Amino acid sequence: MNQKLGIVLLLVFTSLQLLGGESKDWYEFEKGIQLAEEEGKHVIIDFYTDWCKWCKVMDKETFSVPEVESYLFENFVPIRIDAENTSDQVNFQGQSFTFRELTSAFRVTGFPSIAFMTPQAELITVIPGYIKKDMFLHLLKYVDQECYRSQITLEEFIENGCQKEAAE
Repeated sequence: MNQKLGIVLLLVFTSLQLLGGESKDWYEFEKGIQLAEEEGKHVIIDFYTDWCKWCKVMDKETFSVPEVESYLFENFVPIRIDAENTSDQVNFQGQSFTFRELTSAFRVTGFPSIAFMTPQAELITVIPGYIKKDMFLHLLKYVDQECYRSQITLEEFIENGCQKEAAE
């Protein structure tokens, strides 16, 4: 009887995974930067701390929303950085950093903070603070469509879209 229950639980768990029942994994920094360049995708870096209440709220109410999660993982290379980690080292732009040093290099002073980067690892912007799901989805689409290159404001994008063709 226990063996049958184990098989049933295994089948249920496997089915949930196939149906998207598990959240997606964020990339480690160096792997993510490399993958973004190879795939031509923008990078998002989530700078967080374990004690940050709004980081946890953003995980639950923004990143975990199926529409946001789907768009984020299909169109970007998402990376997470524990801003207080002083033991792990990463290489970026020819220098070695701890995560805390990397956080400072990105001029992050509050948490959560989200950095958007080009596929070539050039910084576009860093946005501090909690971002609600709808606004975050607008930001994702704005960056994904490269509206920042056309000098279109986020407000104009939300109202009218990117209108790349008209601007070019």
